[in-house]
Amino acid sequence: MKVLVTGGAGFIASHTNVELLGAGYDIVVVDNLANSSKESIRRVERLTGKKITFYEESICDEKALDEIFAKEQIEAVIHFAGLKAVGESCEKPLEYFDNNLCGTIYLLKVMKKYGVKSLVFSSSATVYGLPEKLPITEDFPLSVSNPYGRTKLMIEDMLRDLYQADKEWNIALLRYFNPIGAHESGEIGEDPNGIPNNLMPYILKVAAGELDYVGVFGDDYNTPDGTGVRDYIHVVDLATGHIKALEKLQQNPGLVTYNLGTGKGYSVLEIIHNLEKVIKKQIPYKIVERRPGDIGSCYADVTKAKEELGWEAVKELDKMCQDAWNWKCKNPNGYQDGQAE
Repeated sequence: MKVLVTGGAGFIASHTNVELLGAGYDIVVVDNLANSSKESIRRVERLTGKKITFYEESICDEKALDEIFAKEQIEAVIHFAGLKAVGESCEKPLEYFDNNLCGTIYLLKVMKKYGVKSLVFSSSATVYGLPEKLPITEDFPLSVSNPYGRTKLMIEDMLRDLYQADKEWNIALLRYFNPIGAHESGEIGEDPNGIPNNLMPYILKVAAGELDYVGVFGDDYNTPDGTGVRDYIHVVDLATGHIKALEKLQQNPGLVTYNLGTGKGYSVLEIIHNLEKVIKKQIPYKIVERRPGDIGSCYADVTKAKEELGWEAVKELDKMCQDAWNWKCKNPNGYQDGQAE
């Protein structure tokens, strides 16, 4: 089966590409490289010994998408492409709506034109807003507390409406919790442009002496140590969830929704202290004001994915930290370091 991977040079996508190629899929990657590097594609090829067809295009370019579909005989799509920083989305909401919503509409129009009606969508736990209780199940009420989350929820709504109008579609909505870690080879990992928005790459920069301290956004949440609690999942575990979702779509399930997490919550300070054990030194941090749009606690009930997909996360927090640090040590400047030996 040939799968189009949008945003396919990014963090989660690159790890998913490894799993896809390992499982025997052919893949075509589309990415505008706005917040990613083509080097990740080269490294996935090296890790797997397989070639990837790559197009440096934006999903907001409907003509380019049309030409790709005309040429490549795509059979299914995994849709990762999108802007994804909570804080930035609060500052630049129009950019997020324009890129994430319009790009998805163009993608869906072209998929429909070419009769490609199998889609795995990269959604997010942010669609649960401020959950009334924990853990979070897939049937919880949906709401959002920031523009990034709103784009994910609006796309989910679009896909639900699309399925209601045309039951030939098979769509998996995958609600990610918090991916961290890296491929254990250290060849691919998280490489954000500029100052990282996500916790782990920021901590890694502090641990490596590139930044002075970790700014911990608030210590007055209703959590064991007052810092935000999230469900951190190893990115390779998350990647395997996409393979299971693709397999599910081949059974014509219609529209299905799954949480992808571990079912455990870890606080910001727990992540810092776990990484300290790995690097065997202290990581300086300071408590700063809460960040707009953040919530106190968020972790998943993953029963449905286990029962219906036969999937569960297996890598523990220490492995997430070890693999993240290994990636950082091998690639101090991320993919800018060029091809690793």
